[in-house]
Amino acid sequence: MSIDRFRELHEGPTFVIPNPWDAGSAKILHSLGFQALATTSAGHAHTLGRPDAARAVSRDEALDHASVLVAATPLPVNGDLERGYGDTPESVAETVRLAAAAGLAGCSIEDATGDTRDPIYDIGLATDRIAAGVEAARETGFVLTARAENLLYGITDMADTINRLQRFQEAGAEVLYAPGLRTAGAVRRVTESLDAWVNVLAHPNLSVTELADMGVSRISIGSGMSRAAFGALIAAGREILDRGTFTFASAAADFDEIEQMFGRP
Repeated sequence: MSIDRFRELHEGPTFVIPNPWDAGSAKILHSLGFQALATTSAGHAHTLGRPDAARAVSRDEALDHASVLVAATPLPVNGDLERGYGDTPESVAETVRLAAAAGLAGCSIEDATGDTRDPIYDIGLATDRIAAGVEAARETGFVLTARAENLLYGITDMADTINRLQRFQEAGAEVLYAPGLRTAGAVRRVTESLDAWVNVLAHPNLSVTELADMGVSRISIGSGMSRAAFGALIAAGREILDRGTFTFASAAADFDEIEQMFGRP
């Protein structure tokens, strides 16, 4: 069962969970040997030609997309379900139930409001939202990740971020996640302050080995891979238009290798 396997992975050693943006990228990452996958709200929105903005993608669209990734490989899939598509604890609980029904092994819920004027939920409401999600998750053994979004909104108060993660842990969240940690010192402050599985967003300053040594259980890539793919597309287009050359093709993936990853005999 994918939920059981997903839970086992968190027990160690530290694993990287990449974020495909469609069935093809999911199949490629599976072929390369990754052991679990996660959706990316940004990567999904960008495939639809939309910005990664609050309410740019509906809950139904996000769950339909998640179902596509679940069906693409046998790997457990974690859902990036943003704020749970609603402000209330009840809406978060309903989203978690629907996520489990869609075949996801877990999901993350943020404390970001989606309102740029007031970007982070009050700690009381934020904790109640996580507690409701945890209660719904326990119905199926679903793995709930609670995200403290301060750093992504320019709020650099690490004490507040850690306090939020601790409150979410007390509410029962099994995985804690503060995207935006950029230094070993910041990561270590988080892992040493918690007694739960910690997810960290990959950063060029930090390697898998270093993060493992700091007690990190899971490393997410976020939109990094989808942006790398879009970056290659943009660079290829600019080369053609600006220089009239096609050297980008020399760095393209091998056609036969991709075909084999997609099941060609």
